[in-house]
Amino acid sequence: MESIKKYLGIAASIAASAMLARTIVNEYLPNELRIIVHSAFNKLFGRFSTNQTIVIQKTEGLTSNKLYEASSTYLCNRISPNMRRFRVSKNENKNSITFSLVDREELIDAFQGVEYKWQLISKQKNERMNRDGDFSLASEDGWYELTFHKKYKDVTLDSYLPHILEKAKEIKAANRRLKLYMNEHEYCWSQIDLQHPATFETLAMEADLKKTILEDLTRFIERKEYYKKIGKAWKRGYLLFGPPGTGKSTFVSAMANYLRFDIYDLNLKEVRKNSVLKRLLVGMKNKSMLVIEDIDCSIDFKNREKDKKNQSNQSHHDEISLSGLLNFIDGLWSTSGEERIIVFTTNYKEKLDPALLRPGRMDMHIYMGYCGPNSFRVLVSNYHAIDEHPMFEEIEGLLKEVEATPAEVAEQLLRSDNVDVALEGLMQLLQEKRNDGQGNKGNGKDDKDEKLVVVKKKEEEGLESSAEDHETEVVIGAVNC
Repeated sequence: MESIKKYLGIAASIAASAMLARTIVNEYLPNELRIIVHSAFNKLFGRFSTNQTIVIQKTEGLTSNKLYEASSTYLCNRISPNMRRFRVSKNENKNSITFSLVDREELIDAFQGVEYKWQLISKQKNERMNRDGDFSLASEDGWYELTFHKKYKDVTLDSYLPHILEKAKEIKAANRRLKLYMNEHEYCWSQIDLQHPATFETLAMEADLKKTILEDLTRFIERKEYYKKIGKAWKRGYLLFGPPGTGKSTFVSAMANYLRFDIYDLNLKEVRKNSVLKRLLVGMKNKSMLVIEDIDCSIDFKNREKDKKNQSNQSHHDEISLSGLLNFIDGLWSTSGEERIIVFTTNYKEKLDPALLRPGRMDMHIYMGYCGPNSFRVLVSNYHAIDEHPMFEEIEGLLKEVEATPAEVAEQLLRSDNVDVALEGLMQLLQEKRNDGQGNKGNGKDDKDEKLVVVKKKEEEGLESSAEDHETEVVIGAVNC
């Protein structure tokens, strides 16, 4: 009896010491040192353990780890309110509360009779100074540790992890919300929900052009095997050009909503080096759109010939350049992802380097022009839900004479809920434009160039066509928005 008491006393003393040591490590040591201590203990006792642990990193090299993302999605639905600590959040656009793991909290999951222990390990990256001299918020990096009995290793790799990938895919499909990504910090994308309601049904655009674009987008997303067969990266480029206020940004949102693609809005002014640009672009997900708005004035790209002469100058060798961007569009780095749409917008197409415009980079050139009769009818239907009105004929006649952007027309339609008042205001604006002689159509400009969309389009119907026949230029028709 005395020996039992002695052993129990020793065990209690060891347990108390272990608890004290764990408290000291968790509460007082810095995160980096805490990780080292835990790692040392794991190595020491791991030799006698029957458990095995799989580490699932957040990133692998320059790209995100799909299994980490799937695990995060899967575990959010496995969190129990009985857990000691967990994270909750509520987005104003979502009806439900979202649950997620916190650092070093354990979650127990079961699959086919096997018990799995999950733990999130996270750490903060160092702060970075942005171009204005201010420190950006530290970004978070981390990994999951998945622990289970050694004898279930094959079940885990062959069944459990594929099960997580499949369940995460189902959860995402059910809760899919499009995202708008921005490069606020040098190496990082930040995201918000994309809430723009634009659709092709509400887009003020000529019917023939709209049909052509929809057919092109549909053909693109259905041709994965075709692109692989011809040895071409699964991507497509669109150049939207035309005066300000003609709906280029709205058109981008309509494309994203139609394809169900996330948008990556790249601000080139926040990027200093080609290597940084490369990391950002490689970090994009599949099924996404890269958008660079006003590319003619977003950055002063250095002349490519001068770049070649200055390659020996190491201080400027990695400075952001047009060549660095083109490398991602159709160079070796263009294969870093698939099912991508690349969109450039500009008010002044003539200012762009010709290297940006050729087919294979910008496959379709779409002119976003002034508002015409057809576009006007779409807009007034959107804003006032009417298809006919006594003022329509006169307004449509004025729109054929003067240059008014869809934004100007929409502004007048928004000024009153009374359709008569709104149309009267629009008519007055158009009459003033005509009387002032400003914005009149046909005032010395090439009317054909102003009202036609030019589509540089990949001829994808025949694999045996020659290289010379592979690129065609098609004039689609008049565009009013």
